[in-house]
Amino acid sequence: MKKNIKIISCLLATIVLSACSKDFLEYEPEGVLSSENVATADNAEALVIAAYAAIGNDDMIGPITSQWVYGSVRSDDAYKGGGGRGDVDVIDKYEQYNLTVADMGDWMTPRTWTLYYRAISRANFALSVINEIPDADYPNKTLRQAELRFLRAHCHFMLKLIFNKIPYITEDMTAEEKASTSNDIVNDELWNKIADDFLFAYNNLPQAQDQVGRADKNAAAAYLAKLRLYQAYEQNDTHQVTNINTSRLQEVIDYANDVTGSLEPDYGNNFLDGYDNGPESIWAVQFSINDGTTVGRLSYVTGLNSPHGTGLYGCCGFHLASQNMVNAFKTDASGLPLLDTFNNTDIFNVIDGNGEAPLASGVTLDPRIDHTVGIPGRPFKYKNTVNTPGDMIYNFSWARDPGVYGYFGNMKEQQSPDCSCYVKEGPFVGTSKNIDFIRYADVLLFKAEALIQLNQVDAGVTIINQIRTRAAASTQRQIAAGASNVYNVGMYPMGMTKANAWKALMFERRLEFGMEGPRFFDLVRWGIAEPVLNGYLAVEKTRRDFLANAQFTAGRDEYYPIPQREIDFTGGLYDQNPGY
Repeated sequence: MKKNIKIISCLLATIVLSACSKDFLEYEPEGVLSSENVATADNAEALVIAAYAAIGNDDMIGPITSQWVYGSVRSDDAYKGGGGRGDVDVIDKYEQYNLTVADMGDWMTPRTWTLYYRAISRANFALSVINEIPDADYPNKTLRQAELRFLRAHCHFMLKLIFNKIPYITEDMTAEEKASTSNDIVNDELWNKIADDFLFAYNNLPQAQDQVGRADKNAAAAYLAKLRLYQAYEQNDTHQVTNINTSRLQEVIDYANDVTGSLEPDYGNNFLDGYDNGPESIWAVQFSINDGTTVGRLSYVTGLNSPHGTGLYGCCGFHLASQNMVNAFKTDASGLPLLDTFNNTDIFNVIDGNGEAPLASGVTLDPRIDHTVGIPGRPFKYKNTVNTPGDMIYNFSWARDPGVYGYFGNMKEQQSPDCSCYVKEGPFVGTSKNIDFIRYADVLLFKAEALIQLNQVDAGVTIINQIRTRAAASTQRQIAAGASNVYNVGMYPMGMTKANAWKALMFERRLEFGMEGPRFFDLVRWGIAEPVLNGYLAVEKTRRDFLANAQFTAGRDEYYPIPQREIDFTGGLYDQNPGY
């Protein structure tokens, strides 16, 4: 579908929605089109494409694809970065856990809420049209209904991760029903509503589709594994995990077993232009460039995050790896992570006269660090012509505000500055690189997590070692670009205790998906956000003064506040999350 994402402009015009709640819950623009006058197979196909487009219609101040704000900066992976705490200060509030105001105008969470519900509305409008077309007139009717319900479930799932309390909106609801639908749905009931849409997709989609980017049974199985994993950790009203449901964990294993895919041979392939929709990409939002449209179908959601002051990129130096994140990539003599002591000493924390951060003698690393973090003195994006103009050695001078945020960067979101995937809009960069929602590595670790929780420890550890084997083989690009070969990745032994295997699983998820966004949501799912994040802050405050007053509050900070304007619009029908 990457090459088939052009949309008839007149149809697109009918589904552009204003920011008010009424319009994105009650989709149909008055006086333009109705389900009756567009109920043809050709129009339905265009509306389905428009629904796909909506899941990528985000921007720097309203993310719905990348979770760098809500899942990475909110965790122990990264700092906000940028030009000090006042630069896009709403993200500083998220990072400090002091967001006590439930509305920030149209910045970040309120805009994210709006954009997800706009996407849901597109899916619902398309469904309302397609439902009215006779089966004989539309051979693809059930297939497209399944795709649209998958897209709707994806949006509701992400809204639940971020906000927890959300209204569940479907195409068969009247305007009055939408206006009277509460966001206070019993936790398990809401998970099951979302699962019903994924199940419809799972039962009615082919294993794979001819057009890349369309939802298929494989993606539905992966998402069901993910959903049942989150659902397995049952939470009370203050977000504390009170039970782990073993029947849900078995469903995770069953659905994961249905997913076909493979790991990219080199970990770095997942984050480079030219590898979109590869064997590891199970479900991704599609972007494109030079596709016959005016500016292409580009992603700007990470447009703030380029290295600053390089002369090679634009701006603005946001989303910077924490010292804690960097330290996590250390390995011991056996090539295993230092699960309990990784943060006792810092690495790459001293800048020499060349603007580089040398590694102390004898320290070895997991190679995923050089696919994840920009480190002074080490190659950036595998581009290096040493001592000649155009060097891509990451330098201390690339840090925008090192006195506040230090000098580490982010690698996964960036492409080489000569990439044909870029378009610059002033200081900001848009890219045609897809954003993966679920990688095959994710599915493998979902399964490993469920197996370990069900006391099938060796089976879970075997999967973790599969991920580590790929990591050990992912060194060629860095070394060819001039990185010192200090890599050492070993395998976990069989016969580990459940407690140690569980530590290994949690740590492996962090290393594998570092700065991709799932970290905060993992901690909340496991019920350990408060001790992990306050433990992180206790040490990180000694390194970064700007975190001096940061404190995670259990029972509040696991979720973001419901935007106040949504509560106001419903006349108080929507309940606010506790603590706000």
